Amino acid sequence: MASTDIAFSPSVKAVQERRGSRGAYARLEQNGGWETKIDAVLAKFIADLRSFYLATASKDGQPYVQHRGGPPGFLRVIDETTLAFADFAGNRQYISTGNLAENPRATLFLMDYQNRRRVKIWGQARVIENDPQLIARLLPDDYRASPEAAILFTVEAWDANCPQHIPQMLFVEDVSAAIGVLEERIAELEAENARLRGKAD
Repeated sequence: MASTDIAFSPSVKAVQERRGSRGAYARLEQNGGWETKIDAVLAKFIADLRSFYLATASKDGQPYVQHRGGPPGFLRVIDETTLAFADFAGNRQYISTGNLAENPRATLFLMDYQNRRRVKIWGQARVIENDPQLIARLLPDDYRASPEAAILFTVEAWDANCPQHIPQMLFVEDVSAAIGVLEERIAELEAENARLRGKAD
């Protein structure tokens, strides 16, 4: 069985056949399909993330997507098939938590808007509420948040997408830092200009 079977159901393959992409994906499947282990490139991509989306579904198949955010490194690589993150307190609806209690299948959608890259990860997730040491270990340093649990995600397959149609967006703190550097340089040049004018006078 190819790893792509996790997403390419018979219905999906039928649409691919009808729209002309089945041949390319059949060749991918013949070579084993998508990656199933976290390699060094994916680990670096994950380490730089500040945001991702977690998709879950109830046992009846009702889907739900939730945004998760934090400082770089808040999504941790535990080993080549395991990711983890602290589950911060939020609006206390607990939809993702409830879904995972009855249906562990989940997907992570990792977005890097700055560099226009995205990665989809399929697998299974579980919520751990009774391990304070693990939860504390996953809490990013100097980050103001209240962790309520840990979520462990077992990777079954992942795929990197092309950048087509991804809008390029920058984080305000990065832009502010760049502007700060420019403002310092402008101040230096203005001071030097004033000094040279003073000499000319």
